[in-house]
Amino acid sequence: MIRVLLADDEHLVRAAIATLLGLEPDLEVVAQVARGDAVAAAVEVHDPDVVVLDIEMPGMDGLAAADALPGRAVVILTSFGRPGYLRRALAAGVRGFLPKDAPADELATAIRKVHAGGRYLDPELTASAMMAGDNPLTDRERDALRSAADGASVAEIAASLHLTEGTVRNYLSSAITKLGAANRITAIRAAQEKGWL
Repeated sequence: MIRVLLADDEHLVRAAIATLLGLEPDLEVVAQVARGDAVAAAVEVHDPDVVVLDIEMPGMDGLAAADALPGRAVVILTSFGRPGYLRRALAAGVRGFLPKDAPADELATAIRKVHAGGRYLDPELTASAMMAGDNPLTDRERDALRSAADGASVAEIAASLHLTEGTVRNYLSSAITKLGAANRITAIRAAQEKGWL
């Protein structure tokens, strides 16, 4: 029996996935959580064989939650098929990545394959990630854009990142240039659409 932990903030979606996986003779959903920051504690308590994570969750996103589970078999199930998300997931050690609109039997297949030590990556998402290329932004540029996306001013970003305001302006300007954007709003939008933030 393959023991599965599900993490998704949408209760109806999580319950439906748990029910569908429960119909598989070799899969057992041993725990469900609605927040990314609850994943590590649930893994410690329930010791699942495979962790299935949504990306967009409160508390901590699924990519950060996966990164906090080194060596664990993780499948990302997402409605956001952004190329940068797949690259970040792979960098975090995720071995399965597929869209939420995938058939239930495909998710079950992915869980089995990941449990066996293999990889299961949606072919369309993989092709999109390859065509999108690498993320051109540095960590600091991403931090500055992410803070700006949350509505922070240059002064607030500088304080939170322990940088000068001039340095923050330079990071934002550099990110805008690299993304071919007209301003920080379009740069934020472009980076989010690629899954780079």
